[in-house]
Amino acid sequence: MTALVSTTVVNLRDLGGLPLSGGRTVRPGLVLRAGQLDRLDPAADPVVADLSLATIVDFRSAAERHDHPDRVPAGVRHVVADALADTISKAAARGDADDKPAAAQLKHVLSDPQLAEEHLGGGRARAMFEDTYRALVSSASALVAYRTFLTELAAPDAGPLLFHCTAGKDRTGWAATIVLTLLGADAETVETEYLAVNEAVRAAFVPLIDGFVAKGGDPAIAQAVIGVVPEYLKAALTEVDEKHGSMEAYVRDGLGIPDEAVARLRARLTSG
Repeated sequence: MTALVSTTVVNLRDLGGLPLSGGRTVRPGLVLRAGQLDRLDPAADPVVADLSLATIVDFRSAAERHDHPDRVPAGVRHVVADALADTISKAAARGDADDKPAAAQLKHVLSDPQLAEEHLGGGRARAMFEDTYRALVSSASALVAYRTFLTELAAPDAGPLLFHCTAGKDRTGWAATIVLTLLGADAETVETEYLAVNEAVRAAFVPLIDGFVAKGGDPAIAQAVIGVVPEYLKAALTEVDEKHGSMEAYVRDGLGIPDEAVARLRARLTSG
């Protein structure tokens, strides 16, 4: 995995170079992950220009896309794959959430320590994110979103593809986990890549975290909302095991991706 130093894209990383079984590695330059792309500017950012992107897959909600629309380079396909549409809709119907997931509400969530404690204290933040990760496996909108993602990635004429959400940690992190597991990465490699997002995300939100803590906010709440922890990923992987038995079965039976598409994906994205 290579962190790319972009001046216009937050948390941009190439999955290329990550080790796989049998001495193979992920082929570089073909599958990349990031946070939101509302400031993306290839003309001012040679790192982005050099990617020669063909497709962008956007896992964000309609409200996130409206508030911070992607800047899509000319000639690049922009594919919407709203992974949490069902989860957001159900929460809004209960009256306990609006039309954005927690990761898209960081400034609001951490603006008031008392409010954060009432809604997210006592371990509730982690529990909420674990529920979200289970939904990323089993909700109807997530099944459609990740089917769309893998279909794009496995297309015979696919070029370099970048996938992202808002912070580039949860919906994006699960997408990376699916791909790396299918390619043959071991559990340690998958978790290490998943957790590597923490440094970039924390750096992006240092003023927000410091302000929240300075006003008396619980640092554990800030970490649970801004970062990722092994328990989040474990919640999703456990959901896969309980509902499908394996990642391969989840992809084949849950997402509806045929074996021949997985074979194309493996052949295209691996080297060595």
